[in-house]
Amino acid sequence: MNKNLLLLSSSRVGDTAYLDHAKAMISDHLNTIDEVIFIPFAGVTMSNDDYTDKVADALTDINVSVKGIHSFADPVAAINNAKAILVGGGNTFNLLNELYQNNLIPAIQEKVNSGTPYIGWSAGSNIAGMTIRTTNDMPIIQPPSFDALNLIPVQLNPHYTDYNPPGFNGETREQRLSEFMVLNPETYIVGIVEGTALKLSNNKLSLIGPDVGYLFSNQDKQIVNAETDLSYLL
Repeated sequence: MNKNLLLLSSSRVGDTAYLDHAKAMISDHLNTIDEVIFIPFAGVTMSNDDYTDKVADALTDINVSVKGIHSFADPVAAINNAKAILVGGGNTFNLLNELYQNNLIPAIQEKVNSGTPYIGWSAGSNIAGMTIRTTNDMPIIQPPSFDALNLIPVQLNPHYTDYNPPGFNGETREQRLSEFMVLNPETYIVGIVEGTALKLSNNKLSLIGPDVGYLFSNQDKQIVNAETDLSYLL
């Protein structure tokens, strides 16, 4: 299987415009593809139409046409006919629940396994891993399962940061992931820092972008530099 995945940490970096930092990566990943199906189900506080329009506006200058999956009478058929699939950020639990409710998980898996490009950011990247058990999001709805698309056999944590604000007494991101590792010591977690992405192409998995990432397993934390070959995780 020759999967083509671009898993972005976030839609913004610092105060940059929406998806601005990611446009070159998206354009490169799509290559000559100029039409994508967008899945807006993570955007709980905005309508599907508004979310789709927001993404379409952001990608206008790289000449990509964006169609929301909610606008199709048959969402499964839309995925089956998609040239590429984009999945936006927001709440991971609601996103996964909607995928289950619309019977989209097997269709997306089959399509991506056949080589169709998949691009996600934030929640859209979260669901590309084995489960959503390492998301940062609040479980505002209960999906039928935490099992996700399992496009790569690891756990993912977009927006990863080890920053601990002065005076903050809650658990840090690293502490939360440490809890997961206690119960799942053999499972790898990739922490994707804002501005960076995981890219899988030609059977090679690597980190791209201007920053480092982090690899967690069995209470061990490793720094992952850009372009490091992570294919052994597959």
